[in-house]
Amino acid sequence: MAARGETTDQSEGPDLSLERDSPWPVCGVDEAGRGPWAGPVSAAAVILDPENVPDGLDDSKRLTAKARARLEGEIQSKALAWSVAFASVEEIDAHNILKATGLAMRRAVEALAPAPVFALVDGAYAFKLPCPVRPVVRGDSLSCSIAAASILAKTARDRLMLEMDALHPGYGFAAHKGYHAQVHVEALRRLGPSPIHRMTWAPLRALMSGPPNPAQADAD
Repeated sequence: MAARGETTDQSEGPDLSLERDSPWPVCGVDEAGRGPWAGPVSAAAVILDPENVPDGLDDSKRLTAKARARLEGEIQSKALAWSVAFASVEEIDAHNILKATGLAMRRAVEALAPAPVFALVDGAYAFKLPCPVRPVVRGDSLSCSIAAASILAKTARDRLMLEMDALHPGYGFAAHKGYHAQVHVEALRRLGPSPIHRMTWAPLRALMSGPPNPAQADAD
């Protein structure tokens, strides 16, 4: 059993070792969208059935979009319980991203039925959840439950950002999902921020307070 904050050999991908060493029922928890300049942060919580674990679970960032889509359906159909929740841009700006991530995780865990008695959470921070928590660094590469949560959190947020692309055209949300990208920077300089941009973020404030885009100035 790995000590708190430590990692173990990841050569064979995630398994159920951490789940077997935890009180039952145990959920895996992970987030998506802590780093973007725009959009909410999502979190998912999953209680897997140890006898019916989907094949191919892994850190969502290491999977193709096609693989994530397939696994999303399998997780939802095979898991004993799963939930996805969000914290809004307004909550991110009001509280900071760490606290907003904790809000999203708490909402996801609270929605599980049966309720877990223990949570394995990706990362080094022990968020305050409705049950005891064990943080696991790079947990989405070690724990099947956390990997499943990482997939659900990412696919749900990616879908939402596709909707945001339609509501707020011109920023390229469908492609970069609100993360930093040159096309995103150029759109912000051209259009200004949208209602879903995280205006408390220092890089975004710096960009918006910088010199105007010469092309925009000429257009004006």
